[in-house]
Amino acid sequence: MQYQIIPVTPFQQNCSIVWCELTKEAAIIDPGGEAALLQKAVEKLGIKVTKVLLTHGHLDHVGAAKEVANIYQVPIYGPQQEDRFLLDNLPHQCVQFGFPFHEAFEPDVWLNEGDVIKIGDMRFGVLHCPGHTPGHIVFINQEAKLAFVGDVLFKKSIGRTDFPKGNYQDLISSIKHKLLPLGDDIAFVPGHGEMSTFGEERQHNPFLS
Repeated sequence: MQYQIIPVTPFQQNCSIVWCELTKEAAIIDPGGEAALLQKAVEKLGIKVTKVLLTHGHLDHVGAAKEVANIYQVPIYGPQQEDRFLLDNLPHQCVQFGFPFHEAFEPDVWLNEGDVIKIGDMRFGVLHCPGHTPGHIVFINQEAKLAFVGDVLFKKSIGRTDFPKGNYQDLISSIKHKLLPLGDDIAFVPGHGEMSTFGEERQHNPFLS
């Protein structure tokens, strides 16, 4: 598995392009904005985008999802259906945060705990990890020991829970009971900032002590 992280939007959200080395099939995870930038990266890599994957419904993670899906004529997968209210309110989020206008949309497939996403020869398991948002999901590739966790967990920090329907106890439970048991050697790409490992966060994250 190969991947490239491309920060997008004024919030510097970590959009990830992941692809299968054998088949060159790819997915774009959390295209929050700057579709043209992402398109240039895909062209340079010489890969074929087959899916758009979303961890949750916040604007900086989904803003360009429909545009990217239309460019490549591919389906959008995720988040979990509890985040429908965020996708329905996308135009309001744009006004609230001063972003360019994006229409409300519905993904082609809502995802749930235990679902599996295939990208070429790669398989990503889906974990439902509410707290930051009620429908937040995480994508995990066990073979590569790599997870894409959106805004659930950050290096030495955790996702905010003061947004609508956020829940601090649910977030801590998601981290401690869904993510950390996967193993200390699992690296993760957060929605913002630097990568880390679950082991590092278990030992040094002040919110998890």
